[in-house]
Amino acid sequence: MTFIPKNRVFQFEIPDDSPGFLLWQISNLWQRKMNAGLNHLGLTHVQFVLLAGLVWLNQDQETVTQAKLATHAKTDIMMTSKVLRALEQRGLVKREPDARDTRAKSLTITQSGYELTIEAIKIVDEIDRKFFSILGKELGSFNHGLRAIRDSGKLEERLENRGWEIAES
Repeated sequence: MTFIPKNRVFQFEIPDDSPGFLLWQISNLWQRKMNAGLNHLGLTHVQFVLLAGLVWLNQDQETVTQAKLATHAKTDIMMTSKVLRALEQRGLVKREPDARDTRAKSLTITQSGYELTIEAIKIVDEIDRKFFSILGKELGSFNHGLRAIRDSGKLEERLENRGWEIAES
């Protein structure tokens, strides 16, 4: 006998009305395209994000630590460390004890890491252009909405770090 619930358990009439479900679907589609595009370079998307983040942060000639890169990329610090270790083994980055904090790892990108990242940026930019072209003139509004969602989390994190809670509305 099959169990069929008698009460409606979802807040949405159809799955396509759920922004979370849509975001999950779109994110998976986009990730597959990114991984397929980067695969021939021997990179995963997360490896690319960390390499590109390192190049981006190094533009300001600042010391980049693993923690700073993880914060920039919004990645888990332990996962970031593991991915960077693999990139170091490939000769794409160097990880050294930070001069100011010996517990921290200071990062530099190697010449081959830089060249690979530049090649990967071209691929990622083209995939993004094609993938998001459907939005046309709405791309700016779409990005604005995504930043608003991302940045609302920053406020929550700051308040939670101070012991405050945000009331649900």
